[in-house]
Amino acid sequence: MRDFVDGTAFNNEQGNRARKLFAAVVLAALDDAIADDKKYGNGPEQIARWARSRDGREVLSCAGIDPNERVVAGLMEFVGRGVRTSVALSREESERRNAAQQAEAA
Repeated sequence: MRDFVDGTAFNNEQGNRARKLFAAVVLAALDDAIADDKKYGNGPEQIARWARSRDGREVLSCAGIDPNERVVAGLMEFVGRGVRTSVALSREESERRNAAQQAEAA
């Protein structure tokens, strides 16, 4: 019984690692689309085309993201903002956005 539990925990950990790896691929695709948007002006269309492709849907699914049109629209909106993923995920950017929202509310 103990071996079964250890094996299940190991498999769960492996699954989590794989999910994180695929999430990193999604972030890289977003960064590429943002770079394309700045260079060619077609970033949102690039990410939409990728997310709707068979490979894109597979990567999104493996990352734990349901590949539906709502997700595609969100990815396009994110690319349209032009904020790199590393900046968007940073604490400073989060604090700046919260301060801006509080200033709007006041």
